Amino acid sequence: MKEMDNNPMNIFQKEAPEVAKAFDGLIQSLVKSKGLDEKAQQLIYIAMKASQGDATAVSFHVLMAKKLGATKEEIVDAILMTLTVSGIRGVVTCLPTAIENYSKTE
Repeated sequence: MKEMDNNPMNIFQKEAPEVAKAFDGLIQSLVKSKGLDEKAQQLIYIAMKASQGDATAVSFHVLMAKKLGATKEEIVDAILMTLTVSGIRGVVTCLPTAIENYSKTE
């Protein structure tokens, strides 16, 4: 039996390649916008995904943010910002994973 690929983006690309390609184009156009630098964009993604309790996405964005120079304190603060909007869910779901992934690359 073939092992299942659990990466949601890989499954998305396999099952809906045209939609995935269009989605990637949208993401690339947002990345190229000039209003925010790349680090700020990643911190915002971390906060938005944490507000949804999406620890998997937070993990990926933590690694990207760190590569762009984000500090551990900036990442923690981005997650804590979700408290007033979404309550404690994002903090308890995502903060441990974010800190663990940040520390792995030190």
